[in-house]
Amino acid sequence: MGVNVPVVAVDAGNSKTDVALIGADGTVLATARGGGFQPPRVGVEAAVDVLGSVLDLAVARLPSAPGAFGHISACLANADLPVEEAELTRALEARGWGTSVEVRNDTFAILRAGVDEPRGVAVVCGAGINCVGMVPDGRTARFPAIGRISGDWGGGGGLAEEALWCAARAEDGRGEPTELVRTLPAYFGLDSMYALIEALHREVIPPARRHELTPVLFATGAAGDPVAAALVERQAEEVVAMASVALTRLGLLEEEVPVLLGGSVLAARHPRLNDRIAELLAARAPKAVVRVVSEPPVLGAALLGLDRTGAGPEVHRRLREQYTRP
Repeated sequence: MGVNVPVVAVDAGNSKTDVALIGADGTVLATARGGGFQPPRVGVEAAVDVLGSVLDLAVARLPSAPGAFGHISACLANADLPVEEAELTRALEARGWGTSVEVRNDTFAILRAGVDEPRGVAVVCGAGINCVGMVPDGRTARFPAIGRISGDWGGGGGLAEEALWCAARAEDGRGEPTELVRTLPAYFGLDSMYALIEALHREVIPPARRHELTPVLFATGAAGDPVAAALVERQAEEVVAMASVALTRLGLLEEEVPVLLGGSVLAARHPRLNDRIAELLAARAPKAVVRVVSEPPVLGAALLGLDRTGAGPEVHRRLREQYTRP
């Protein structure tokens, strides 16, 4: 008799994929980590192949041969629209890995990891920005979150682009003076924005490194530069706007409810940003409880799987303890 795995939890981001095999009592039977999940770049089938390779790694770490696999709870990057969730659900179902499949955007994993019941709102500010909310009756609130065409502003990549825009205009006289003219090129050992623009345009500095300028923006703002500080202020306003709309859609604006902050930008706990978010949100949703999520997202995917299978509170508690114990 092989090891039965009632829940297979998958948290797949652009840069990495985590898989956890969860027993009926909430025990983590095996885990594995592999490459990123990028269907827009490699296609759906190749992206799902990556999930399969990580699942195989986890299965190889089971204490004995695997038996039946149950529910697949997959929280996936690039599942930004319901039509994409449906497409990815069909792709996973076709692999026959489990008896049922539920695909959600990976932001839901961050939210569920940070709450004891599926009730609250999460705003994730990493490379981009996204927000989701959920309540126990199954209702959710979400945004397309696919960039400027869906009304988004900010995130690490967006902030870096805005900082470069302001600094370029400041150097040639089109814009307001700012210390970003000095601090952005200095980060890469260059002496002018012109030199930085040339290096980025000709990819002497790889495009992927642009996001490294986001902490420089925060440091410049903290040192008193008004242009940099204004960008940080706008990011706080965007986070609060998304959270407030999600709370309103779910009827939670006047209730005590968690608002969780995740992603590399918010997890860095920049005081000017996070403190301002708390201040602005207190005016819009006075009972909201703001905190930064420290739990791993794969825990959220696993908890969502247990929610789906009807597991009891003790099972949820046991699972959470394995990810949160010192």
